[in-house]
Amino acid sequence: MLPIEFTKRMTRLLGAEAQSFFDSYDLPRNAGIRINTLKAKDLSIPYCTQPVPWTDNGYYLPAGLRPGLHPYHDAGLYYLQEPSAMAPVGLLDVRPGQKVLDLCAAPGGKTTQIAEKLQGKGLLVCNEIHPKRARILSSNIERLAVRNALVLNEHPAKLAQRFPCYFDRILVDAPCSGEGMFRKEDAAVTDWSEETVAMCAARQLEILRSAALMLAPGGRLVYSTCTFAPEENEGVISAFLHSHRNFSVEQLPNPGFSPARPDWIQDPADGVEHCFRLFPHKLRGEGHFAAVLRREEEGHFCPQPQQKLLPLASQIREFLPLDGQMLSFGDTCFLAPAELPELTGLKVLRAGLELGELRKGRLIPAHALALSLDSYERQLDLPGDSTQVLAYLQGQTIATEQKGWILLTVDGYSLGWLRGADGIGKNHYPKGLRRTNA
Repeated sequence: MLPIEFTKRMTRLLGAEAQSFFDSYDLPRNAGIRINTLKAKDLSIPYCTQPVPWTDNGYYLPAGLRPGLHPYHDAGLYYLQEPSAMAPVGLLDVRPGQKVLDLCAAPGGKTTQIAEKLQGKGLLVCNEIHPKRARILSSNIERLAVRNALVLNEHPAKLAQRFPCYFDRILVDAPCSGEGMFRKEDAAVTDWSEETVAMCAARQLEILRSAALMLAPGGRLVYSTCTFAPEENEGVISAFLHSHRNFSVEQLPNPGFSPARPDWIQDPADGVEHCFRLFPHKLRGEGHFAAVLRREEEGHFCPQPQQKLLPLASQIREFLPLDGQMLSFGDTCFLAPAELPELTGLKVLRAGLELGELRKGRLIPAHALALSLDSYERQLDLPGDSTQVLAYLQGQTIATEQKGWILLTVDGYSLGWLRGADGIGKNHYPKGLRRTNA
């Protein structure tokens, strides 16, 4: 059952289209999967035959499949993502070497999509204001082997003070009333109210204003929501443009979406008609909205003080024979992204690739390091459908004659660590990630 006030509003706005719109709620929802090209560029999955047309490496997922239970998911070879949610990053036009901010990043679908576009080059700052969701974001960054991400847990206003005119690209996937998820999540229906829509619109405008302060001259900002409410979409963009004359809506080739509806709000700003709406009765995906904003070339890029870094410790080179610099938080070491800004005063969950802990002159390698490796001098490769892989994911030991740290791989893709001794590989898969025996 859809909320009555929502139904009345959409009937009034859509007119003759309303019946087709409501009929779409009786259709099965569309699920999607996105191949993680940071780790599995050439991965071929038999059921990935229908590409999502507005993104690279995204596919529609046939009903009844549960790829989240396959070891490939644990190995970070793909991310399960709703097809419409793949659209905003494609509009962001990310290029390797840029500094990119994902301001409302949890759980990490769009963040990891940005990371693939960066190809390990440049700086990806991903932020989430809610601590629990920030930890989920950090976990997905780790699972998909993203090396150049700084994960923060901060308020957007604080970041705006810290990073003025700094980022080449910014994504604001704003928290919203979730009307576009009604077909996907029952909670989205029960939590909806007209008051929530108004509250979200006010918060979204505040977040967007903070984001604007951080965009470098000539930079691109994509604002997106998963709601149909005009107040949260065309309304927010119009209010923003009326007060930010140095921003405009970019007119891009339409990738197959519906144009925005400035006629649904009062006092629309120029260019709002060039924003995009994704309707479930017009494409294979849930409801979404996206606006592509460009800041004028005026002003100057504002560099940040650089974080003081250390050379990679010699103990790390056994595992990671690469150039780079290291950052330490106590005994925990990270391979730092290039151009890592000063971190003092920020709530940091992850500052690049976690390498491990240095204890008594030895490195206890991190799970993140295992997931990021293509190979290691001691490896044990297991088939994806083997009972041994499941046993490993449950925390059990694995028989092996190899000694020392062993990289366990599934069909050649890194999955985690073993520590071999006396014919047994002790399991070092993180306890918080282990599967139950059920």
